Order: sequence, then C-alpha cells, then structure tokens
Amino acid sequence: MRDLIALSVSSVGPLFSIAATGGVMAANAGLWTLPSVALIAIPFIVAAFVFRLLNRHFPHAGASYHWSARVLGIRASRYQAWILIIAYFTSIPPIIIPAATYTLNLLFPSYSPSPLAELGMSLFWSSFALVPLLRGARPTAKLTQVFLAIELISVAVIATIAIARWHSISVPIHFGSPPIGGMIVTAVIAATILDGWEIDSYASEESVAPKADPGKGGIIGAIMALGFYALIYPLMFGETPLHLLAGATNPMAVWGHRLVPGAPWLILLPVLASTAGGLWLTSFILIRALYAMGREGLVPPSFSTLNKNQAPSVATIVVVGASFAITALQSLFSSLSSFFGLVLSAAGFFLVAEFFLDSLTASVFLGRIHRSESLEENQPHRHRLLLLLSCLACLSFFAFMVGFVIYGPSAIGSSIDYVIFALLGGGFVFSFFAKRHKNIVIFHGDSEPDKSGDQSRKYPDKEEEVSVSLHSLGDIE
Repeated sequence: MRDLIALSVSSVGPLFSIAATGGVMAANAGLWTLPSVALIAIPFIVAAFVFRLLNRHFPHAGASYHWSARVLGIRASRYQAWILIIAYFTSIPPIIIPAATYTLNLLFPSYSPSPLAELGMSLFWSSFALVPLLRGARPTAKLTQVFLAIELISVAVIATIAIARWHSISVPIHFGSPPIGGMIVTAVIAATILDGWEIDSYASEESVAPKADPGKGGIIGAIMALGFYALIYPLMFGETPLHLLAGATNPMAVWGHRLVPGAPWLILLPVLASTAGGLWLTSFILIRALYAMGREGLVPPSFSTLNKNQAPSVATIVVVGASFAITALQSLFSSLSSFFGLVLSAAGFFLVAEFFLDSLTASVFLGRIHRSESLEENQPHRHRLLLLLSCLACLSFFAFMVGFVIYGPSAIGSSIDYVIFALLGGGFVFSFFAKRHKNIVIFHGDSEPDKSGDQSRKYPDKEEEVSVSLHSLGDIE
C-alpha cells in the first residue's frame, strides 16, 4: 500500500499541475477557477470508488479497456483502448518541456534558455525517466517516494510561510458573475490535474494483493490531490493579483516571488520534483496499458516484451522515445510547435472521455446482478448507491465533453474541435486494424491460471475466443 499510495499521489503531480495549468485556468475562469476544479472533482472522486470496485472484480494491467471488454464487449474495448492511448500519450510531452525549463531556471536563474538548451535538458529528463521504468515497478515506486517526500515537505513549508504572510501581501478578492464558458473549459483542463491517481489500477498485476490493494491507493491519491488544491489555490489567489496569474507560464513562481522575494528555488524545487514524478508515472500508466494490449493483439506483440527486471521494455522505450520526439519537434520547428500544442491541448478532453467510458462501463456492470469476488461473500448483490453515483458521473463527464466542444474553440483555438473529431475518428481506424484482437487475457491474482476451459460465455461477444492466463510482473506493496 505504501508503494501504491506514493504512485497515486505523485502521478497526479499536484504542484506541477498548478504550475502548468494554473495560468491558463486563471485566464479562463479567474477566481472561479477553484469552484471549476471542485465541479469536476465530484465525478472524479466517484470514479475513484468505481475503480476500486472494478479492480476487485477484474484486476488487470490494461485496467480501463479490459473492464470494457469484460462488461461491454471486446469490440467496445478496442475503441476504448484508442481513447486511453490518446488520453495519456498527449499528457506526456506537456510534462517534459516544463521539466526542462524548471531545471534550467533552478540551475541558472538569470539565464534565458535557448531551444537547444531546453532540448538537451528534455533529453536528460527523458533518459532519467527510463532508468526507474526499465528497472521495474518496485524501483519506480521507491524513487517516487523520495520525490513525493520533497514535495510534501515543501508544501508544508510554503503553506506555513503563506499563512504567516497573509496580512502583509493578501489582495482584495472579487468573484463577480461566473463565466460559464470559461468555467466549463477550465473544468475540462482540470481533468489533467485530477487524473493520475488511477495508476494503481494499471499496477494491479504487480501488486502483492491485486484484488485487495489496487483502488485503495487511487481513492487516497484522488482525495489527497484535491486537498493540495484546496490548500494552495486559495492562498495563491488570495496573495497574488489576478492579472499576474492569468496566462502566467508558472503562476506558482509568481506567487513564490511575493512570498519570499529573491528565493525562486523555494518554489522551483518542489515543482520540479512534482514534475519529474509525473513524467515517469504518466508514462507508467500508458506503458502498462500497451503491455496488456500487446499480449492481446491490439498493438504489435513486441509491446508485451519483458526485460530481465520484468518491466515492459519495448513499450517503455517507444512511449518515452515518441514523447521526446514530439518535444524535439516542438522545440526545433516553430511551424510545428503550434500544431502539436493544439493537439496536446486536447488531452483534457480525452481524459474526460476516458473516465466517461469507465463510468459507463461501471454503470452497466452495476446495473446487473453480480457476485462479489470475496470468498466470504459470494452472493448476488447490487451496489445501489454506487450505481446511482456512477450514472451521475457518466452524465457529468458527458456534459463536460459537450461543453468543451461548444466553448473550447473560443478559449483555445478555432481548430480544436477539428482536432478532437479527427482523433475520435482515428479510433474507428484503430478498431478496424485491431480486429486481430480476439482474445482476452484474464489475470486472476492467484498462483495459477484458470484452466477450466472456454470462458466465452461470460462476455457479450460470445463468438470471440477468450484466452485465460496469468501474467504477473512484479511485487508492488
């Protein structure tokens, strides 16, 4: 549980999330930013409990898309696999560039970094991320704990200073009328700062207790991340003029300069620790998903290759390498920078879409009578409250998706809807070429695979052959 909780909290990257998106959210929603975050946090917290339930029934390295296969059918899972890939891949390059920038600012405060310097530092962080990822889940978790400790201690110090200086640097606060469109866009952007806690679901097959622990860490991670924002955002907005925060590339640094003038390291160090952890942990989620897809045939089987440390080596190198390639193109070619920037700005929409599909899967699953996986309680039962909440979460996520399509062009760019629809259409192409995906690998979480024979009667697509096997990777606690 220590490992899973550390992974879940650090994967959210609370301080990095504020630094990376706070300026954009402040520009769109102003002081209504925190209510916007709270608005979308409700279905995300519900989703954490939904993930916990689904993990107990279907622990799997593929998590979301595997649940879809078990509940909605193998065809639906192919499309959800595409959404999962887009959601997490578009979230990685926006972490690499800030990691490089924050490092250069920390080491050389008066230096204005060139694109080549940023590219070199991006290469450093991409290479550094490969070290824990290729060594396996346990080393990744242990390194993450170190970076998380730095972040937690720094937050305590920053909050203490902020509270002590409140009377001397606080600014007047006036909310005004709520900007509905800006709040909807901000809420969807906030999806990128509220996701990540679900990493323990993708680490299920590496967990010591795969049907007991995964999901618990996610709930704790989601609640702790929300606690970070509930503490930091009011202090930051209450002590910094809004016009300085709106559009700032790093609003945490702007606020930090007011807290302790001349000591940028006070903010940059914990933000950098948060950024670094978020880099390899966001990659971790996508790597485990691609590993699971590789052994089932959605992507080339080489993605399921394990190295001597039982880490998915090919998937790791492809994910980190492709993310760095996008970063390099953005840094070196200004003509491509705006294009990739527009594509990557769709990450929030696809994260919301991913959680919408998860909530839909849970709603269908909970709408049927099912049996507990517990040996002590193997009776048909319903989770009526969780069913109601998952349906409401499903509707909420769908409403945010529609709202983003309506208001996104005015806030981000007129072409954002075209990018979204093109990527959604790409899912049908992916599903067509993934027709070789005919098997579902079922991870049981015990010492032996199920050898009871044909399992296809359990699934909506009865004509599909279902392969049953055990493929444990490691031993996360």
